Amino acid sequence: MNATIDTSLTLNSLNIVILAAGDSTRMRSDTPKVLHTLAGRPLIEYSLRLAEGLAQTPPVVVIGRDAEAVRGQLGGRARYVEQHQRLGTGHAVMQARDLLASQSGAVAVFYADMPLLTIETMQRLLQLHAAGTSVLSMLTFESATPRGFGRIVRATNGDVQAIVEEVDCTPEQRFITELNPGLYCFDAGWLWQNIDTIPVSPKGEYYLTDLVGIAVAQGHRVAAVKVDDATEMLGINTRVHLAEAEAVLRGRINRRHMQAGVTLSDPQTTYIDDTVAIGRDTVILPATHLRGATSVGQGCRIGPGSTIENTALGNACTVTYSVVEDAIVEDHVEIGPFAHLRRGAHLASGVHMGNFGEVKNSYLGPGVKIGHFSYIGDAQIGSQTNIGAGTITCNYDGSQKHRTEIGAGSFIGSDTMLVAPVRVGEGARTGAGSVVTRDVPAGATAVGVPARLRRLPQSDTE
Repeated sequence: MNATIDTSLTLNSLNIVILAAGDSTRMRSDTPKVLHTLAGRPLIEYSLRLAEGLAQTPPVVVIGRDAEAVRGQLGGRARYVEQHQRLGTGHAVMQARDLLASQSGAVAVFYADMPLLTIETMQRLLQLHAAGTSVLSMLTFESATPRGFGRIVRATNGDVQAIVEEVDCTPEQRFITELNPGLYCFDAGWLWQNIDTIPVSPKGEYYLTDLVGIAVAQGHRVAAVKVDDATEMLGINTRVHLAEAEAVLRGRINRRHMQAGVTLSDPQTTYIDDTVAIGRDTVILPATHLRGATSVGQGCRIGPGSTIENTALGNACTVTYSVVEDAIVEDHVEIGPFAHLRRGAHLASGVHMGNFGEVKNSYLGPGVKIGHFSYIGDAQIGSQTNIGAGTITCNYDGSQKHRTEIGAGSFIGSDTMLVAPVRVGEGARTGAGSVVTRDVPAGATAVGVPARLRRLPQSDTE
């Protein structure tokens, strides 16, 4: 007896199963395939975000190798079942039965290694299933390069009759260009009543594709819709596939930013992670990488040859031939060329950081100017201070890091060495080449090696 077909598919009546238990031996890696990174996100993250956009209930993720690593990545955003033996896609879906068999509606199945699949394409599949009278709806696509996908065999009236895996194709079937990417929507009742009828293959596996033939044999019409963009069907089995998917996804990301008002002068050499946000009227120049949890404000000019990672960059900033990592940069800041901001750097509004400067774990107040070839580490720099070229905060004594504090409006002469812990008061000055080992009071001037305080007439300058 066949299950009643559900034609009222809604977000509430949809469950999603994501298959993520493959051994991924062709990746030749100690990292599980679904945790390899693509444009700043693990592969499985794309499938999870897709599922979250389609259904209100968390997806069921079928995990296998390195199950705990996958759980650790996704956390409570998914429900989990484990496939202890890898006996094919049909067997993988069987593992979700205990969680889902009591629920009516529909079950959509897709893979954790297909990161280019869009929500629009999956919505077309769900709409087809909801509007039709089939127990099984599926996506197909046309390609002259089968890449191991099964062939869609149609009857003379055009209906889907069967799916033949590539290894089982006859010579004639190998010329079929309509392919099966393995993306389905099932009537839930029919799926759980029939999944145990999948025959075992000569390899000892249970193929989900055999449900197509089972449905046809029962007199059901299998609904199918062709995907417009075959690149969405790219599955990741090797690092070559990973690079191909990266190129496609990078093109999508770049187009998205350009359509939102960002100028990319050479999109082919601009690398922007899917996790990055960019404000309008910002210009990104060639050979620039924007990675991780990075946000770039409006009206900035980034590059050429710059890398910004896990950084919040304000409005109207300039970053030229520089590297910025794990930093906070406020508005109207100029960086570079050839500067390096490391973890914990915080540049307030209007800071200028010159050639070959480096800042680590330090706060530079509003309007600070830091000259070229300077290193500022573990420091607090007051507003409107001038840091001369070649200045170094000597923050490490061989066992511990120490802080340097410089008050607002100070002037630090070129080639000054500030041996931490040390404090320079507001409005103080150091002479060029000074080695400061003791605190300098506010308004005082220190010169020499080691630096000593000296009084200057009011009109003196360095």
